[in-house]
Amino acid sequence: RVARQLGLPPEVVRERNLDHGSGETNTTHYGQEIEDNRIEQVWHDLKGWSDMSARRAEVAAWNAANPHRKRGIAMTPVKFGISFTNTMLNQAGALVLVYTDGSAQVNHGGTEMGQGINTNMTAIAAQALGIESDKIRVMSTATDKVPNTSATAASSGTDMNGMAVKDACDQIIARLRPVAVEMLSSRRGHTCGANDVEFRNGRVFHVNHPSEFIPFAEVAQKAWMQRISMSATGYYRTPEIHWDRNAGKGHPFYYFAVGAAVSEVELDGFTGDMHVRRVDVLHDCGQSINEGINRGQIEGGFVQGLGWLTAEELVWNREGKLLTHSPDTYKIPAVGDMPRDFRVRLLEDAPNPKRTIGRSKAVGEPPFMLAISVREAIRDAVAAFGPGGRQVRLSSPATGESIFLAIREQKMPEVKGTPLEAVPRGVLV
Repeated sequence: RVARQLGLPPEVVRERNLDHGSGETNTTHYGQEIEDNRIEQVWHDLKGWSDMSARRAEVAAWNAANPHRKRGIAMTPVKFGISFTNTMLNQAGALVLVYTDGSAQVNHGGTEMGQGINTNMTAIAAQALGIESDKIRVMSTATDKVPNTSATAASSGTDMNGMAVKDACDQIIARLRPVAVEMLSSRRGHTCGANDVEFRNGRVFHVNHPSEFIPFAEVAQKAWMQRISMSATGYYRTPEIHWDRNAGKGHPFYYFAVGAAVSEVELDGFTGDMHVRRVDVLHDCGQSINEGINRGQIEGGFVQGLGWLTAEELVWNREGKLLTHSPDTYKIPAVGDMPRDFRVRLLEDAPNPKRTIGRSKAVGEPPFMLAISVREAIRDAVAAFGPGGRQVRLSSPATGESIFLAIREQKMPEVKGTPLEAVPRGVLV
């Protein structure tokens, strides 16, 4: 609204109101200092990569030549705090078992619901134990193995459970290391200390003699023969966080995930039909555990947000009965609603400065909010049907009907000098 009143592109107003870059103080309204602020870097990188300025000019030129169809473009950021604000939920456990054949079983407190947490746990355990990923078996979550689990929510499933799995693996490796020292020293004839031993890709070797290795399975077998336990319970509690709910103050988030998106849409002025022409996303995932999973979460989260803001309308009748109660009346996004051109990049060389698992950052929920760029692009396109400078009243979700009504309002003349937002929609029938 400020941008339209001042005749500025909305992204200019948003940019001026971003949290400042590193080296400057940024404190949230609930009193948490923002550390390692990357939003300005993400914003400026995306603005250049997506050709935002040039495309805004192209959109304006296209709109001038097309009276019945209009395009809009918008750029929006997201800053998403990672942790449960209910501090007690920020804990996780794991149980890891290593067998004499060199394989391992991993139990953790997270729930696999298609988001890829078990794939992440496999990679984390494989790296921590120094064995191949096909030697890892991740079990279904069960409270007889890992009790008192927190919900797999707040985008912290991999953060917390991954650290718990690593803790368990580290305990086992600490027990196996003296066994490996003994075996390497006796077999290879090299003086070998505990810090000289490396576990990697199913092999155990002196760091200076990687070709002279012992299979991990042999070390595990030897440890069993020496009556050394090869199971461990891991645990993790997120550090540094606290929250006073009554005062509304504290440090509820361990860190922030940030990103930005540029979306371009096209509208039909006769029907309110909308399609998303192109989306560019740049997101800070820290140092990815699995880049493919991160990309899937970004794309899926964005499209889910797209449905939330453009299609998923709840309608009740006069008696309060929900009419949009099933897939035939409640419209969720389908493959045809995907952006025609969907470009996703992850912020490069940006490990999380916090001690998270693998220096990664959570990526589940934050991209959902980037779909706000689609809604604002719709608003931008609707404004192009009018004389300019007017506010755009647009309902959420911005369904075809809502878009049609908003376009009609932009086309109507002002009523006796009354601001458009003061005119009831019924007057414009």
